[in-house]
Amino acid sequence: MVGDVVIAESAGDRDSGADVPELLTPLTEPLRFGVYTGVQVDSPAQQEIPAAARLGLEPPRFCGQCGRRMIVQVVPDGWTARCSRHGRVDSTFLGRR
Repeated sequence: MVGDVVIAESAGDRDSGADVPELLTPLTEPLRFGVYTGVQVDSPAQQEIPAAARLGLEPPRFCGQCGRRMIVQVVPDGWTARCSRHGRVDSTFLGRR
């Protein structure tokens, strides 16, 4: 697929104990932006989370790392979301599928 980031690691990297940096995904903690509003988390503005999102029925629409609008596809058994900068995440990431 176009835009997906694939990082290959060799067996030597795993065994050597090399410190491999953690990849940032749209939902990796700590979040800098609200995933339902796109507003900075540190912002003094009130961040209202939609009722459907509180019930777990609404997928995240904004990347939690950069605040960009994500491409979201809802399917019968879950959802997938893709940020142009931070890659793809789906509902299995949150254990909701």
